[in-house]
Amino acid sequence: MAWTGSDSLHSSSSSPASFSPGSLCADSLESERLWMARLLRRAERVGDEGEIPVAAVVLDGSGRAIGWGVNRRERDQDPLGHAELQALTQAARLRQDWRFNRCTLLVTLEPCPMCAGALVQARMGRVVFAAADPKRGALGGCLNLALDASAHHAMAVLGGIEGPAAKEQLERWFRRRRRQAGRSPGSGKPAVPAPTD
Repeated sequence: MAWTGSDSLHSSSSSPASFSPGSLCADSLESERLWMARLLRRAERVGDEGEIPVAAVVLDGSGRAIGWGVNRRERDQDPLGHAELQALTQAARLRQDWRFNRCTLLVTLEPCPMCAGALVQARMGRVVFAAADPKRGALGGCLNLALDASAHHAMAVLGGIEGPAAKEQLERWFRRRRRQAGRSPGSGKPAVPAPTD
């Protein structure tokens, strides 16, 4: 499933036949909304610390959180410091396994090509994201690595869960960032523009 940019959901890939924890039932969608609301609160805190407000969690087949992540690129000066990779790394260490066939990753922003590629490589069973990213999203935004011929794994994708709230959170953060970057304090001169990604 992928977010169309509105509040409607549509299918963009089929679920793997062996994957049942992520079936689209009312209980599953309500649970995903609750997890996403929690991730949005976590993302808000990381945004206040200067990172792009993105948070992720990996759930095992029973719905238990086994890996958390938030963006840490600025804090760690690490180009790999994306929320999805942080959550995947923590979950892999906990499970002592790199395969996530029966797991779900929830994230507040559609994964970029780097993260979507890692999710395919990790054989993630299901990915649920909130806000679509038409410029850099790689699970239906500017490309779809879940459906690419190179994807050796069928990964179910659902987008738009709490999408409007996540989109507003990101837009608010970028507006604030642009205002802060627009003028150097006290000088009246334009400051160096802040990064946009």
